[in-house]
Amino acid sequence: MASKITEQEVKHVAELAKLEFPQAELEQFTTQLGSIIDMFEEIANEDTDGVEPMTNATDRVNAMREDKAVKASPEETAALLKNAPDAADGYIRVPVIIDESEDGE
Repeated sequence: MASKITEQEVKHVAELAKLEFPQAELEQFTTQLGSIIDMFEEIANEDTDGVEPMTNATDRVNAMREDKAVKASPEETAALLKNAPDAADGYIRVPVIIDESEDGE
């Protein structure tokens, strides 16, 4: 059950991630995370002796393409920047992240 994780623990992790949730969402996430932990515990209790580990879920092999930079057309660049929340001089602007903790962690 969801009693394995407390609302305070979820709130603490949210604060570490610099997230804020209304009380109703905090309660919902606590219940959901408790259910996820329960599922992992169920899986951990299964007998896996003699089961060969998998490296992939399918037989398919990834088809990789050559990794090379390609200059975008002005139309592609404009379409990309149109979807960005903030852009300037042809670049996507992102907010500055500043470490507000005193211990540097």
